[in-house]
Amino acid sequence: MKHTLSDIQQAGFFKRAGAWLYDGFVISAILMLVGAIIMGIVSLLAYSQLISLEGYADTSAYLTMHPRASLIYTASLGTSIIGFYSYFWCTAGQTLGMRAWGLRLQNADGSRIRFTQALIRMGTSAFGLGNLMALMTEKNRSFQDLMAECEMVNLKSTPAKK
Repeated sequence: MKHTLSDIQQAGFFKRAGAWLYDGFVISAILMLVGAIIMGIVSLLAYSQLISLEGYADTSAYLTMHPRASLIYTASLGTSIIGFYSYFWCTAGQTLGMRAWGLRLQNADGSRIRFTQALIRMGTSAFGLGNLMALMTEKNRSFQDLMAECEMVNLKSTPAKK
């Protein structure tokens, strides 16, 4: 069932922070997995002598100090984060942390956000600091919610009486 702002209240700062922290653990696990896969690929390429790790202490040094490798490595990690949030926000309206805290991201009419809205939201969130605005606004709107023209609703709140 989709809820609109008239049915349900916007999520407050502390619930947003809880979901953000929870998602941080999930993102950390994803980044470790992606990093391990990339390190495995680079190790295989070095073992096959398709690349040389000469001048680097190990695979990790190669990935962080070699200009092209570090760019690819950083882009892969960034793409993983963008993919995580975009997938969950656009398909279900909830990340794992948001589901645990009873929050959902949606448009004002209750529909799912579009991929472009997800990108705008990520680009304007200031690594989560945009949520501080929810402390200062009457309707608990964060900066990224305003910029992406969406809302984060608290599904565990009591619907407003009409």
